Amino acid sequence: MGATGREVERTGVVVTPGAPIAAARGLCSCHVCQMVSRRTERGRVAHCPRCGARLHFRRPGSVQRCWALVIASFILYVPANLLIMMETGSLITYRKDTIVSGVVHLWKTGSWMIAVIVFIASVAIPLLKLFSLTLLLISVQRRSTWNPRQRTRLYRLVEAVGRWSMLDIYVVTLLAALVQLGSMATVKAGPAAVAFGAVVVLTMFATMEFDPRLIWDPLQKEEFHD
Repeated sequence: MGATGREVERTGVVVTPGAPIAAARGLCSCHVCQMVSRRTERGRVAHCPRCGARLHFRRPGSVQRCWALVIASFILYVPANLLIMMETGSLITYRKDTIVSGVVHLWKTGSWMIAVIVFIASVAIPLLKLFSLTLLLISVQRRSTWNPRQRTRLYRLVEAVGRWSMLDIYVVTLLAALVQLGSMATVKAGPAAVAFGAVVVLTMFATMEFDPRLIWDPLQKEEFHD
C-alpha cells in the first residue's frame, strides 16, 4: 500500500495525488466578501480587489480568539443556569425560576413537550456547542488528521444551530410583552437572561472566528499562515 493508501486508511478521506489546494496555487478567499482572488505577492500586503480587505490564506489569530470566546462562554454558562431566568407573579402566586426549575415545573404541570424543547434548546444545545468548539480547537492545535470530513460537518452543524439557543430569551420577551397588556399578572426577566444571552452571542462569535480550513491543513505538506 502506497503513501496515498495509508493516508486514506488513516483519515478516511480520499486525497488525489498531485492535486494542490487553492492556497498552494496562490488563491485566497476574502473573509469579508468571500471573493476568491490570487495572492502571490511575497513580503507584501495583498488586498481584495472587490472590497479592499486584507487577504490572508488563513485567518490570523483565529484559534486564539475562538479560545477566548469559548472560555468566556463556559464561565457565563454557570450563572446563566444558576441565577433566576424569569419571575412570574399574580394575585395568588409569585415564582422565580431558573432554566432547570422552569423545565421541571413545565414537566410537573403536564407540559412535557414544551419542557423537552426548552431543555434541549436552552441547556443541551449551548453545552454541546461549547464542547464541540473545544473539540475542534484541540484537534486543530494538535494538528490531528482524525476524520476531517466529520469534524467539518460538526462545525457546519454548530454554525447552523447557533441562533436556536435563544429560545429562553424569546419566550421571556414574548411573555413579558403579552402580560403587560393586562394588569393581573407580571412577568419579567431575571439576571440569568443577560448571562444566557451573552453565552449564545459569544458562542456565535466563536463559531464565526473559527477557521474550518485549519481542519484540513495537517493533510497538506505546505504551511499557509501569514
